Amino acid sequence: MRHHLLKRFDASDKSSIPIITPVVILTRRHFQDQQRNGGGGGGGGGRGGERGGLNGGLNNGGNVPPGGQSGGIPSGGIPPGGIPSGGVPPGGVIGPPTAGPGAGQGSYVHNEERANAVREAFQFAWQGYRTHAFPHDELKPGTNTPGDSRNGWGATAVDAFDLAVIMRLPDVVADMLNFIPTIDFSRTPTQVNVFETNIRYIGGMLAGYDLLKGPFSTVPHDVGKREKVLQQAVRLADLLCSAFQTPSGLPDNILNFNGGRPTVNGSATASIATIGSLVLEWARLSHLTNDPKYARLTQTAQQFLLKPSPGGEPFPGLIGQYLRLTDGVIVDPKGGWGPESDSFYEYLIKMFIYKPSDFANYRDRWTTAADSSMQYLASRPASRPQSTLMAHFDGTHIIPIGYHLDCFAGGNFLLGGAVLKQQNYIDFGLALTQSCRDSYAGTVTGIGPEAFAWYPQTCASQPGVLKAELKANLTFTPKSKAAAGIQATVDCSQPPPGQDDYFQRTGLWIKAGSYDLRPEVLESYYYAYRITKNPMYQEWAWEAFQAINTNARVAAGFNILGNVDQRGGANNQANNQESFFFAETLKYAYLIFAEDGPHQVNYQGKNTFVFNTEGHPIRVA
Repeated sequence: MRHHLLKRFDASDKSSIPIITPVVILTRRHFQDQQRNGGGGGGGGGRGGERGGLNGGLNNGGNVPPGGQSGGIPSGGIPPGGIPSGGVPPGGVIGPPTAGPGAGQGSYVHNEERANAVREAFQFAWQGYRTHAFPHDELKPGTNTPGDSRNGWGATAVDAFDLAVIMRLPDVVADMLNFIPTIDFSRTPTQVNVFETNIRYIGGMLAGYDLLKGPFSTVPHDVGKREKVLQQAVRLADLLCSAFQTPSGLPDNILNFNGGRPTVNGSATASIATIGSLVLEWARLSHLTNDPKYARLTQTAQQFLLKPSPGGEPFPGLIGQYLRLTDGVIVDPKGGWGPESDSFYEYLIKMFIYKPSDFANYRDRWTTAADSSMQYLASRPASRPQSTLMAHFDGTHIIPIGYHLDCFAGGNFLLGGAVLKQQNYIDFGLALTQSCRDSYAGTVTGIGPEAFAWYPQTCASQPGVLKAELKANLTFTPKSKAAAGIQATVDCSQPPPGQDDYFQRTGLWIKAGSYDLRPEVLESYYYAYRITKNPMYQEWAWEAFQAINTNARVAAGFNILGNVDQRGGANNQANNQESFFFAETLKYAYLIFAEDGPHQVNYQGKNTFVFNTEGHPIRVA
């Protein structure tokens, strides 16, 4: 998924932003070139892996035919003069009326036929990987050859482990349990990306282990091999502990394993997503092993993010995306809920869910960031004022650019709203989810693009900025009515030639047109359904799954699309099937139709599991 980044983008340099890039694959959380080069100082992190190196790049979010198709606002608090009751910031959220948690229906709907269709897609893709690529990391489905982007340890088999358990596929589970204990994590010919290794391998092993010991204990399996899975997670974490051997104690995202003697890469910086997306998995490791070192290392590093260096917090709770590893000083003013930053914010509320008594300060930091995001980053396209998106910032500008990766934020706001009993967060999360669906509905394939932009309503009254033929249909908002307190100016770029139709349909235009089998939109549909029980979100998920199954399915798996706004079969495909397609995309598509259970998100906020940023359910303490 990060193999095809051709250049790094600078949001302040509009000429460097591609209009449509047929096969430019931005990071899911990290960029492959960042991983190999140390990220110009540390590699990235975040859901852009799923989640790095944007460092300013666009950085400102039926039936399926076989073979077919701390120091912030108190919990729940609102900044003075900020967000009104109901979660509508000035010039902010407008959308359909919403109800409270669980108000959509009396019970969840188990749609067995649709769940089975997703299960068939999983089995089809797993068999293709098993035949052509196992035990390598992933299948390259355009050529049916193996790939090793994740150190050659069999990433797909580990990342897909917990979904095979949830789907109750004993033969596949047996395959994985036979394989995982044999992995030698001490040896790899390539550098190790700490963030990706943690969320995929450690997260995948912990989730499969906890599920087999808990709600899926009846799935036939070898108990001895299950226990060896936990031992493997511990061995890998012990190797990754070397990442914290920096002057500040912040983790270097790139390690050289040197035959089992890991050393840091000497990176200059690390992203807040890298630093802030280890705490959940390592807290669980400490709980399971009764060894506090894993929690201590990650939570000590987290203090640099909870109490950021002076000048590193442009808006309350929102911080710059890179820290210097020598002293923890924030050195990059760019940020938002996208690559390099995203999963830091995601994990704040999830740590509170994991153990409320220990992580109340994480909750407070999340509410501060959420409130600032609603007040300062909420943005409406001028041609679709009913839509709400979240912009990025670069220190001097509010940048109306989003990524597919950003679309997880709707689900995170929904989760936070349900847990904290705050309807304003639920409303905002639903509005973000609706807008991400718009990015899907407006393309030829029915799948949303990697990156998109919009013309903010706050720009519409500026003379001489937008082409006259587009300006005729815009809704004007005088700048005096823009959200109070924004010091930065708003970037007022306009649609490029050739995208007028998409702009009029969606209020957006495409910046990068690829689709890397990403999960974030389905993820937010899942949270929206679980928290509202509104079956509309099941319908949206079914639409998205059918579009993926129709356009990305090939002979032995699912392939990247080069441009979501054109059809063309093999001519519109790259050659990779990332392991997160199993861990997240298919998982969220399945869970939204599957039977209820303790592993599912609870609309009352009483969760037994919390999903890590790779979609792996981690059992709460």
